[in-house]
Amino acid sequence: MTLWFLAALTVVAVLSGATAAVVGFGIGSLLTPLLALRVGMPIAIAAIAVPHAAATAFRFWRLRTAVDWSVVGGFGVLSAIGGLAGALLYTRLGGRALTLALAGLLILTGISGLTGIMTRWNPSRVAGLLGAVSGFFGGLAGNQGGVRSAALLSFRLPPTAFVATATATGLLVDLARTPVYLWRTGAELVGLWVPIALATAGVLGGTLLGERVLAGMPPERFRKAVSVAILGLGALLLVRAW
Repeated sequence: MTLWFLAALTVVAVLSGATAAVVGFGIGSLLTPLLALRVGMPIAIAAIAVPHAAATAFRFWRLRTAVDWSVVGGFGVLSAIGGLAGALLYTRLGGRALTLALAGLLILTGISGLTGIMTRWNPSRVAGLLGAVSGFFGGLAGNQGGVRSAALLSFRLPPTAFVATATATGLLVDLARTPVYLWRTGAELVGLWVPIALATAGVLGGTLLGERVLAGMPPERFRKAVSVAILGLGALLLVRAW
């Protein structure tokens, strides 16, 4: 990899870490397609899982007192199960149809979040299903945060509790899927230690920057910011798949 590419990877890592600290997702969504330009999508998914897990664990430690464990207990555990299932299948499934389906779901969710629909229904009956689906996409395609954040909007959590709960759920998914990735692609990842290390340092630094933005964000503005990020991710996936 060239120095220019590694520099770009580091900058995007900082931006993705800051984004994840504000809206609860963004690391896998931004870094995975960038690294895939050089190593292919399956290896990129496995490689970015390492900085993703590091940043998620760091963010969880800093926000641990704000986690809503009642949500994690139903939503998060099934997310981890879905993440493990997706990781076991991630080299066998996927493709254009799956990406298009995920993109459509995110676009519809982003629009509904901006219009307020996501805050008008009770998620208790479908929380487990939404958690399992978000985890499955995370294990399968390296993109779990958009679906997870979309589902968590309906719980009407304050901004810090939202990010903390999303982080705790993401950490459970990382603990489930990362060992599978390492088992399947460990030899290839050893040769990518430089971009993995740079990405890890970048997302950790970005996490600290993003926390400052999160601390001063009102709840309504936060909901709209999350919805815009989800909508943007869906549009990005749609363009990439098309």
